[in-house]
Amino acid sequence: MTLSSTDSALTARPATPEQPRPEYPRPDLDRSGRWLNLNGVWDFEADDAARTITVPFAWETVASGVNRTWLERAVYCREVTVPGAWTGSRVVLCFGAVHHRAVVRIDGSVVGEHVGGYESFEFDVTDFLVPGIPSELTVEVEAPADKRAIPHGKQRSIPRDDYDGVAFTPTSGIWQTVWLEARGRTYARAVSLRGDSLTGFDVTVQTAGDAPAEAPVSVRVLGSGESVALRADHAGRASGRLPIAAPRVWAPADPHLYRVEVVVGQGEHADTAVATSGLRRIETRGADLFLNGERLYLRGVLDQGYWPETGLTAPDATALCRDVALAHELGYNLVRKHLKFEEPIWLHEADRTGMLVWAEPACPSRFSEEAAATFEAQLPALVERDGNHPSIVIWGLYNEEWGLDWDIPGSDARARAAVHAYETMRALDGTRPIVENSGWAHVRTDLVDWHYYEPNLAEWKRVVAGMADGTVTEFPVRLGPDFVVDKSFYASDAVPRTGIPILNSEYGEGFTSLERTWHLRWETQELRRHDRFSGYVYTEFADVEHEAAGLLTTDRRAKDWGGLVPADVNAETVLVLDLIPLRAGADIEPPAEPITLVAHVSHHGTAPLTARLHAAWLRAGAPVDGAVADAARARPQASSAAVAVAPFVLSPEVSITVPAAEGAGRLLLWATDEGGRTVARTYLDAAEVEELNRRGARPGS
Repeated sequence: MTLSSTDSALTARPATPEQPRPEYPRPDLDRSGRWLNLNGVWDFEADDAARTITVPFAWETVASGVNRTWLERAVYCREVTVPGAWTGSRVVLCFGAVHHRAVVRIDGSVVGEHVGGYESFEFDVTDFLVPGIPSELTVEVEAPADKRAIPHGKQRSIPRDDYDGVAFTPTSGIWQTVWLEARGRTYARAVSLRGDSLTGFDVTVQTAGDAPAEAPVSVRVLGSGESVALRADHAGRASGRLPIAAPRVWAPADPHLYRVEVVVGQGEHADTAVATSGLRRIETRGADLFLNGERLYLRGVLDQGYWPETGLTAPDATALCRDVALAHELGYNLVRKHLKFEEPIWLHEADRTGMLVWAEPACPSRFSEEAAATFEAQLPALVERDGNHPSIVIWGLYNEEWGLDWDIPGSDARARAAVHAYETMRALDGTRPIVENSGWAHVRTDLVDWHYYEPNLAEWKRVVAGMADGTVTEFPVRLGPDFVVDKSFYASDAVPRTGIPILNSEYGEGFTSLERTWHLRWETQELRRHDRFSGYVYTEFADVEHEAAGLLTTDRRAKDWGGLVPADVNAETVLVLDLIPLRAGADIEPPAEPITLVAHVSHHGTAPLTARLHAAWLRAGAPVDGAVADAARARPQASSAAVAVAPFVLSPEVSITVPAAEGAGRLLLWATDEGGRTVARTYLDAAEVEELNRRGARPGS
């Protein structure tokens, strides 16, 4: 695997110590012609802490210069001067995110307050700033150590959460870019573009400023000229339809984006913004997912969005966008961004490169009516900011009943909270499937997803088969070292048992990187064996602090995968072998006689294919994607009969007889289509299986 860089224009401006994160933070709603970046060194006041801080990095991080955990209050301060050229414009102060409560003042006067650590927010500060005259901007932040009743995702809490073992260093204070924008006297506060008709955009513009009621709004597609003239109602809301004469849909293979210019008002004080979106429809049809009318299978990876020295904030735009490229290179077509609404730059990169996204907010950890209300309070801002992104194809809500005491079935109140969250999100956005409680205990959902971790591959194979045919709906979940419970897909009889998509959204096992990729190879093939499933999400993309489950290290370096190519495992077409492997590094014993293997082909392309299986012995540990493998493919030692493969239907079995091995080796297996092109690839390691060394173990252990 070659770890690539991104070619995004966002990476063109280098960061400096004086101006970290210099790029414009909203490429999806572009006003970069007139903006002022406020990132950099601010004065900082907190108990026993540094006197300055580098924004936009949380005060717990090394990059902030403070590097302090468990501060609960702090005050940021800096001087700001609005450019003289902005005279006559309205000035808006924008925050990417501040955890958790922020009170903002200019020259001592409160301009606004915001509660909620993940969503973006803004204040119109026109009346507080005079162009050309310096003013003092202060941000007072409260970040409680006890986070259990507020949305905090994977941030550690004191008192500790039930799930402290999978929690990480908190992210407090300003942790996203802060900036000023010049806008028209009446301006577009929010722009909604929904392209699920595939023929044009349903447009909604919310205006603000001097005269939002009855404001004229002009909407135009840049580059093609389609336009529509709208007028806001008495509440400042303008809605209409923007048809596209020759529509080009957005899809992973062709991620076409439209840039839509929105102009509010007329003359020299008009407001202009350019929103980006795509024509894309995601829907469920019975038990299947469809994208733009074509079957969709999700090959996903879970990404928690942490970096070693900057926490939840990416160190720079290059790193942020490169994560999307790395997920592509690992073979995934979807990223489940876990318990974090990621920066718009990352979402725009997913839009631009065709990566699908499962987006979900942070959860609280303990249930109360107040905690449930606080969880839901963040949803409107998140949908408003991110709803235009065609890459987002699933909205997640609660995760594994976090914030519901791990026990939806235990009380009507907790079940009602999950249902109410679903209904709230459905009212905000009816264009995407919603998962109300990812992992188990579903009460109202558009997808039945499940999380299951199992180290025994024979048991994994058995349980996954039962999940596919409906005979298994309960499975063990280890919630702590000595705490195992049985969880179910369902917590309500109202959730359909058939006729609804079902998919895995967390799996993976192994202590070492070799074991993890061994499990990735074999567990994923069992998921691909069953046509009932609509996809999977592997845990996880990169390590985070003490959690070493990633395919990549915390700084995004490839691990030793034991010769595995993750993109082979996650390919559109894969081989599914009818055997249970013995152990990592020794899938089978070296065969002293020729052996016959049975395989199937799982193909998720748009057209059928005819495949033929081939095999060749390589030396033990030989690369399966290098010159040795190329030479083996040129002269296979065994080949099978052809098999017809239909899209989204596991092929009939195909047998291949492989010659004996002379000691340990690696058996390369690959499939070719009628034109001889390799369409799928895997391997088997043949080695002696030693008895486990248990010398010195206590009796009975």
